[in-house]
Amino acid sequence: MDRVPSDTIYSLTLDGRGGQQPLPVGADLPAGAPAWVHLDYGNPESARWLMHTPLLGEAAREALLGQSSRPKLVKLGETILLILRGVNHNQGQRPEEMVALRIFITPDLIISSRRRPLLSEKDVFDSLQLAAGPANPADWLVEVCDALTDRAGEFVEDLHDEILTLEELVLSREMPGNGHLGRIRKQLILIRRYLSPQRDLVARLANEKIGWLDEDDRRRLLDIADRLRRWLDDLDAGIARTAVLADEVNNLMAEATNRRAYQMSVMALLFLPASFLTGLFGINLGGMPGAESPTAFWVFCSALLVMGGMLAVWLKLRRWW
Repeated sequence: MDRVPSDTIYSLTLDGRGGQQPLPVGADLPAGAPAWVHLDYGNPESARWLMHTPLLGEAAREALLGQSSRPKLVKLGETILLILRGVNHNQGQRPEEMVALRIFITPDLIISSRRRPLLSEKDVFDSLQLAAGPANPADWLVEVCDALTDRAGEFVEDLHDEILTLEELVLSREMPGNGHLGRIRKQLILIRRYLSPQRDLVARLANEKIGWLDEDDRRRLLDIADRLRRWLDDLDAGIARTAVLADEVNNLMAEATNRRAYQMSVMALLFLPASFLTGLFGINLGGMPGAESPTAFWVFCSALLVMGGMLAVWLKLRRWW
């Protein structure tokens, strides 16, 4: 059961010079050159191959088949089992719902699996097609970690730009779109939740005693861990900035509500004398002044207008309006 399944995403060998040679479907995995078999464990044939191939142990089968979703780094001699996360760029899906990339890697074999496509895996494959990719499994592992970190960094930068736009909007006393700020805060929190353990995994990987990782590979892994730390710092700053923005939005809403309530109160105050006088003159009792005069109504309306104008001027002078 160590032949290449027919529904692989990528099946190839590394030529040691940054290029690759495709492995035909059904071919035996070669013993002389490191091979990369990349699978979608949702495909039935790939799932059967992962379940029965003698190349994998029970823990590796469980991880590669998607039965474990937590970030993981397991070292068994010179074999590494690793679960990493990448930004979800699939159309119609949310980027913060990060895609798990599951990796089983030895000095001469790479078996990886995922359920949804990742741009990072395509980045590595494209570099191999251009003969500018990894030369061996150690380089491949570093390149994958690097590609995942670059894509995550691009997404964090996009969130940073969105926050800047929202800040300019709020500073101009305008309200952001409904749910926009809440969506950004959710993305910041979820991305940080996944990137934080991933930084620890990459840093730990750089310090593990693995014979096929040389000093240059370890240095690059430490550099990737440092970049992840910087992205986490930016995420923390973004979370703090969106908290301030949320307070400002709440203040804008409170100001708008208070302003409307104040305007309604002023309008009620303007009509208060008129309401009093109309209520007084509306009683049906004898002796009301002007009851017999044909001009009394217009005199009364004029008096109401004069009183309203005087009250408006008084409110203006007291700066209540």
